[in-house]
Amino acid sequence: MPDVNELVDPSKAPPRAGRVSVVVPTRNAERTLRACLESVRAQDYDDIELIVVDNWSSDHTPEIARSLADVVEQAGPERSAQRNRGIALCTGDWVMWVDADMVVAPTCVSTALMVAADAGVEALAIPEVTVGPGYWTACRALERSCYVDDPSLHNARLLRRDLLTRLGGFDETMSGPEDTHLRHQLRQAGVAVALAPVLIEHDEGRLTLADVWRKRVYYGRSLPSFAAANPGMVGEQGRGTFRAFARHRRRLLRRPALTAGMLGLRAMEAVAYAVGAHQGRRARRTERPAA
Repeated sequence: MPDVNELVDPSKAPPRAGRVSVVVPTRNAERTLRACLESVRAQDYDDIELIVVDNWSSDHTPEIARSLADVVEQAGPERSAQRNRGIALCTGDWVMWVDADMVVAPTCVSTALMVAADAGVEALAIPEVTVGPGYWTACRALERSCYVDDPSLHNARLLRRDLLTRLGGFDETMSGPEDTHLRHQLRQAGVAVALAPVLIEHDEGRLTLADVWRKRVYYGRSLPSFAAANPGMVGEQGRGTFRAFARHRRRLLRRPALTAGMLGLRAMEAVAYAVGAHQGRRARRTERPAA
């Protein structure tokens, strides 16, 4: 990805675009939460409100949150509902959501707002990169490195609050694809989304195949709801991913061991999504009232 200074004049003062409310949903996130919240507190943009919505954690997550956040509330049952609760609590003109295992660069908010002012947009995507130890984490990091320059593969992460409210926030029938669903809502509404030239670090820890399988099965349960709301978009997402791999094929060819692992990981994830989607369809049929 190009250096931030090539795209945004570093001598330019951050725009006074109003308050930015950062919403962080949490659940048993004590390993990564302090770094996440401290990175939000370290922003060079000085009008930031930090809201943590915790899903009844059983570790030290609530204590860490209360030591750093402006607002801490407990709510659930899932990430979409937690984000919507955070949006309801916030007082900012803009809303940004960050997961508890992410670290944002000090210039993240100010850079995104500069891009918003220059481009005249109300929605910003901020690409992420994977960090963490281990082979499978390195495979995931290689995969994500193929996406950072493609706006079509990034979901909006910073939006005007009134725009987000008009769209109804996050769809609470989804847990996993809700960000992508919001991206398609924005596209259908004709809302332009700009890509901010700054990265968010996603600390995925030491990934294991078992962890990846469980998470993708869980996310896959929401795919029937996503597909019903966004016809044809599951296939479009997959085609976009493979176009990114083709565009960065030289990078992938230079790292054959990691590329082989990455492709194997993607194949396993496809199966896990299919298993989860099957479970989700069965659950939807069970929940339908009898005629």
